[in-house]
Amino acid sequence: MKRPIRTVLFDLDGTLVDSAPDLAGAANELRREHGHPALPYEALRPMVGAGARGMVGLAFGVKPGDAGYEDLKARFLALYAQRLLHSTTVFEGVWSVLDQLEHQGLGWGIVTNKAHHLALAVTEGLGLYSRAGVLIGGDSTPYAKPHPEPLLEACRRLQAEPANCAYVGDDLRDIQAGRAAGMMTLAAGWGYLGQGEPIHEWGADSLLAQPQGLLHWLNLP
Repeated sequence: MKRPIRTVLFDLDGTLVDSAPDLAGAANELRREHGHPALPYEALRPMVGAGARGMVGLAFGVKPGDAGYEDLKARFLALYAQRLLHSTTVFEGVWSVLDQLEHQGLGWGIVTNKAHHLALAVTEGLGLYSRAGVLIGGDSTPYAKPHPEPLLEACRRLQAEPANCAYVGDDLRDIQAGRAAGMMTLAAGWGYLGQGEPIHEWGADSLLAQPQGLLHWLNLP
């Protein structure tokens, strides 16, 4: 049964903003530094939701704990920081959804695994930060999604009850975190979606094809 929702929390990359061009660009720039050809954008885009781990993993076939991974990750983040807003944009339809949430008196905020200083730069540059009630980054608490703590911290700062919150995200970890926090969960079908389980198997309370679908789910005009 759908509970009354008074606050909506959003993931950032792949949910509110399309940052794939800049993240993929940084990955290919790093590959060029190592003498490798660029990978197709279509191959890199699905992994954007996994952040630096996903980008470095796909670009170099390494994972945390492997030799050289930490150096590659650090260089990737340095390259990305130089191009945060070159091509990153707010997804079509997002502004009108946020306008309507605010018009109806619902609070909203952002919870991302992106490092807070990078998330802050992106959201400030795109005009989201000044309107969001809260911004929680991947290093704002001792845990990252799929742990529920970042979402619970957002609720504490907003003085919101998790049971009256919905979390919207484009990655399985978003849905896992939202469910663990006791929130309603909505899968953003316009996002990056990863390369694991298909979106309809994530266990979300609803699947949204477009941002405007959130308004219909909330029964807002």
